[in-house]
Amino acid sequence: MRLDLINTGTELVLGRTVNTHLSYLGEKLFLAGLRIQRQICIPDGDVIGDVLNERMPHADIIIVTGGLGPTSDDITRELISEMLGLELHFDDAVADNVKSYYALRNRPFGEGGKRQSMVPEGAIVLPNNHGTAPGLYLPKTKKNPHLFLLPGPPRELYPMFEDETIPYLRKIVGQTDVESKEWKFCGMGESELAEHLEPLLSKIPELEIGYCAKTMEVHLRCVGSDNSLIQANKIVRNKYPHHVVSDDLKLIEEVVVELLREKGQWVTFAESCTGGFLAHRLTNVSGASAVLAEAHVTYANEVKTRLLDVDPKSIEAHGVVSAKVVTQMAEGALKVSGADHALAITGIAGPTGGSDEKPVGTVYLGLASKGAETHAEKCFYPIDRESFKWRTTQRAFDLLRRRLLGYPFE
Repeated sequence: MRLDLINTGTELVLGRTVNTHLSYLGEKLFLAGLRIQRQICIPDGDVIGDVLNERMPHADIIIVTGGLGPTSDDITRELISEMLGLELHFDDAVADNVKSYYALRNRPFGEGGKRQSMVPEGAIVLPNNHGTAPGLYLPKTKKNPHLFLLPGPPRELYPMFEDETIPYLRKIVGQTDVESKEWKFCGMGESELAEHLEPLLSKIPELEIGYCAKTMEVHLRCVGSDNSLIQANKIVRNKYPHHVVSDDLKLIEEVVVELLREKGQWVTFAESCTGGFLAHRLTNVSGASAVLAEAHVTYANEVKTRLLDVDPKSIEAHGVVSAKVVTQMAEGALKVSGADHALAITGIAGPTGGSDEKPVGTVYLGLASKGAETHAEKCFYPIDRESFKWRTTQRAFDLLRRRLLGYPFE
């Protein structure tokens, strides 16, 4: 079915707020058997009327986000009611919900509350359990396609979409036997992946294939029947068993936490140029406390020698950015922490500090583990500091993932 998504909000078109709705809704709609044919982002105000007049003849479903609030620029419900010739009536049930929300926050139920309590004739109210403005569903008529009017703030929109909107969409669409699966790969490029997998996957009937290059990752997305996805998964796993990080959209740090928990093992970090970003990413994962007891940010050379027992002579002879020093950092962190694994990082994030021998972007990674030989490797990421940190920690997590699974460091 033809579905349009219209995101309203002046803050979106001015760049003050990042529009995350397309990413979120696109994924959820696909799982419901729908795809967005067009997405339009517009400011608050009368322009929504122009856009709806243009798009309604070309869409079976239109979802509008934003413009349902209490202020003068929130005019979505009023404009649509006027366009379709629908009267607005005061809804007591909606008003009671708005009054309760305001009462908990010691706010008066004024004109803004009354405005949000107005419902177009024939509309189905979608309750808002996280705010005041209700969502509205206008079923398809000769005048209009299916119209869903939803609040703009993500904390209100996302729960309403999943709890209240998806059930109506499933009734509209009916059952679908099309599913999707997405694999994440580390350690290879998009063109390499496509070159080797495309000839094999293209033999599966009615399988849609797509690729997306991310920072230090490549995603492969396949759409088709259950049987075709089972065939695709066998091909992917047989061809690249060591490179597949996940097939359920998990982040690599989530995969690492799961593997460590399954093995009952601990990890520690010794970071210099990444400034604790390894620990930051890992502790964003629920359950990280079961696998990480401590971490070290050893930015200064003196701290590396004092906390991690790095030999000053090694720093003098090889430089702090070297395989020798990162090996000692990893082994020192392993020893002082008592963990099962220790990841260490030392490098030159830039834009200053580089040399002809070791230019900006040079970084060394070290992985020490109980009962295993310490692995050290050199990488080169001559980019901005933030991207440098992401790429470096991404590779570090992949090294640990491979060790936990018994895979080679390719």
